[in-house]
Amino acid sequence: MPNWPPDPNKRPDNSANQPTPLQQSNQPSGQEWRLIENTLLASVVEQRRARRWSIFFKLLTFGYILLIFLTLGRGCSTKTPTSLDGVDTSKPHLAVVEIQGTISSGDAANAYDVNEALTRAFKNSNAKAVALDINSPGGSPVQSDEIWQTMMDLRKEYPDKKLYAVIGDMGASGAYYIASAADEIYVNPSSLVGSIGVIMPSYNIEGLMDKFGVEDRTITAGEYKDILSLSRPLTAYEEQHVEKVLNNTHKHFINAVKQGRGDRLKNPEENKLFSGLFWTGEQSIELGLADKKGSISSLEKQLKLKNVVNYTPTDPFSLFMDRFAVKLGAGLGSSIKLDVLPQEEGNAQMR
Repeated sequence: MPNWPPDPNKRPDNSANQPTPLQQSNQPSGQEWRLIENTLLASVVEQRRARRWSIFFKLLTFGYILLIFLTLGRGCSTKTPTSLDGVDTSKPHLAVVEIQGTISSGDAANAYDVNEALTRAFKNSNAKAVALDINSPGGSPVQSDEIWQTMMDLRKEYPDKKLYAVIGDMGASGAYYIASAADEIYVNPSSLVGSIGVIMPSYNIEGLMDKFGVEDRTITAGEYKDILSLSRPLTAYEEQHVEKVLNNTHKHFINAVKQGRGDRLKNPEENKLFSGLFWTGEQSIELGLADKKGSISSLEKQLKLKNVVNYTPTDPFSLFMDRFAVKLGAGLGSSIKLDVLPQEEGNAQMR
């Protein structure tokens, strides 16, 4: 061994303890440190941004809920309001109550809401007249009669305040039942008016059931409990019974119209006014079923009132959502330039 023994005067070789190039490459360079730093900073910025958006949406949700509660509280208030939908009722105005669509306890045109609106309108001394804005094919005879009774009572209680009925597209059956209680009925020349009658639809699909092998296994307690069954025809006695029920209801209808219209009806029997037929607005004036041609706007001008206030009850939440949807739709439509084409007008339908 030529290197042995070691020379004490020679400096030791420490090259074996020096890091290899591979070990040196494991330490991050300056560029890598900047990349790590930028990544960490971006993560912090993203967290801050997410936190700010979270706070924003929480505040937005809170404001939305608060607005709903305020709207509901306003709509459920029992105090007589000085404004309806932002319209001041402290000034002289024409009070309008709408009867739109089918008349029934489950629809907007129900006796409870309509009667409440009529009562509020009559009680307001600034409402110089009250008008029913009618566009309805009719509906429940019970709901119609309850509204009719309220109208007659309010006319007696407030004899100096006139009550008008203004028929738009249609004022038929139960809708005309209601209109007959007004002091005067205004119509458009092309309105459909009348249909003073009662109907109870019934079908017999016995032959169709036999064709497809469908068997009726209805069980009843009471001889005539299945009187309106679809699986069999009516017996002679059942048909007579149903006719008596309808005739009795029809009689109430006729009496209400006679009491409301009085001598203005022209030859009711000869002109078959109570037969269930309907007429145009122009024809109805000639027959005494209506009084004049006109609309809410023309009535407003006739009464020389500058303000019209709608007393029709509305669901505050639905109203808010409808307005929000309209505004949102208008904003989107303007931003993306949508063209909305009018729908084609369909034929009038009656029930």
